Amino acid sequence: MRIDGQRRSDNIEDRGTGRGGGGGGGVPLRLLFSLFRLLGVKGTLIVGGVLGIGYVVLPTGLKRQLFGALLGGPAASSGAAAGVGSTCKASPENAKACDFSSAVLASTEDVWTEQFGKAALPRYRAEPGAYQRPTLVVFSGQVSTGGCGPASASSGPFYCPADRKLYIDPAFYRVMEKRLRAPGDFAQAYVIAHEVGHHVQNLIGATSVKLNGETANQSSVRVELQADCLAGVWGRSARTSLDVNEEDLREALNAAHAVGDDSLGQASAREYTHGSSAQRRRWFQTGYASGDARRCDTFAVRSYSKL
Repeated sequence: MRIDGQRRSDNIEDRGTGRGGGGGGGVPLRLLFSLFRLLGVKGTLIVGGVLGIGYVVLPTGLKRQLFGALLGGPAASSGAAAGVGSTCKASPENAKACDFSSAVLASTEDVWTEQFGKAALPRYRAEPGAYQRPTLVVFSGQVSTGGCGPASASSGPFYCPADRKLYIDPAFYRVMEKRLRAPGDFAQAYVIAHEVGHHVQNLIGATSVKLNGETANQSSVRVELQADCLAGVWGRSARTSLDVNEEDLREALNAAHAVGDDSLGQASAREYTHGSSAQRRRWFQTGYASGDARRCDTFAVRSYSKL
């Protein structure tokens, strides 16, 4: 994969380093919901990051208290949102990661502008119109979102539908390489494309689809697998301009496998929120092989076991 000579996106927001340095770390979604059940709290899942982290819509006061405790400190303030200094200028490694992310985001903008222009999309409501480009927020440590609450870097990359922004700490690329054993530039590009996939879903109404008789976890799996498929569509559409080769494809498939619920240690399929490693690979391949977003309609697969 190459990004030399490629356009960079202007839709990048450098929040700098959040105060508190990210607190005590992120919490797996299943543990978060276990805590809510113990407290008798009911919330609505907002699809979050590639690692199975999400946000819950709660009364404001309780949300701030819970997230403050779970992140190891008080909820991010407006000062923390603004950050201190620049994340992208903090180190040469961060500068490279930000430049790379900007190039990948620009590529997704080009691909989805074309796809929306052709209306070659799954449709769950009226025609979504022209593609609306999301903003990629780059942060370090801790960040506040416009409607999804605060988050720490250890939560992984995520998309907030309330403000239509993607969030990523460049340090996550190192996590992919060292902890998840998913190195490579196209593996990193897959992560951004997956979160952009959530933005596409938000625009076409996919995140509001509920199938009768399915649990919230099962609905979440459908959403996540569709985002993987949409990332594959992007990869197929951008393969010529980015000079994507077979090794790059293997990197993306390895990353998709690494972030499957089973690979991340979830033993019970009933508790999956993002899908198994095999499912995530398969749906990315579906999008990449076809280049057709209409093939990504995971909600058309009526039997959950057939996903």
